[in-house]
Amino acid sequence: MNNENEEEIEVKFYIRFPQRLRQRLLALGAVEVRPRGYELNLRFDYPDRRLTREHRVLRLRRDVKALLTYKGPAQPDLPVSARREIEVEVADFDITRHLLEALGLEVSVIYEKWRTTYRLGEVEVVIDEMPYGVFCEIEGPDASAIEVAAQQLGLNWDTRVRQSYLALFETAKRVLHLETPHLTFQAFEGVIVSPEDLDVHVADEE
Repeated sequence: MNNENEEEIEVKFYIRFPQRLRQRLLALGAVEVRPRGYELNLRFDYPDRRLTREHRVLRLRRDVKALLTYKGPAQPDLPVSARREIEVEVADFDITRHLLEALGLEVSVIYEKWRTTYRLGEVEVVIDEMPYGVFCEIEGPDASAIEVAAQQLGLNWDTRVRQSYLALFETAKRVLHLETPHLTFQAFEGVIVSPEDLDVHVADEE
């Protein structure tokens, strides 16, 4: 996130060969700033789902620390995802959850991932292992810097994914007739998910 103007500018790609991507990152001089680690995310909403309807996000995340994040609606007609983001570290994950629930919010969906984070020049590159596939997210100061990084990494810019992870989850549930309410590894155990099931294209096929 750009702390100065509270704006998140990023794009994601579906990848088939994460190890090859890691090798490209290291060859380009990228620095691993956070080793592979597990993330637990709780998305909160009111019972009437007003935040979801307004394309706003309130998320509580736990990895090596606990973070509370608000995201506004994405700006339309841009080559990347750009939206307002306000994020704060909180001292206690469970107490923060109780505070939000006391305000009338509830957990609308739980989602998990394994994430590895790299710094490549002025952009941040993450490899996200989701229950339905592996993705690369690139976050930077502007669309131009992100596109340059994608080209350096051998990612096809035209295959960039505009949907959120939860939107992809809804697509997978519909196509595969899944009834799970949460995006967890346990829920997808034994389920084979293809790029076509997510309505995405592979970015790192040569």
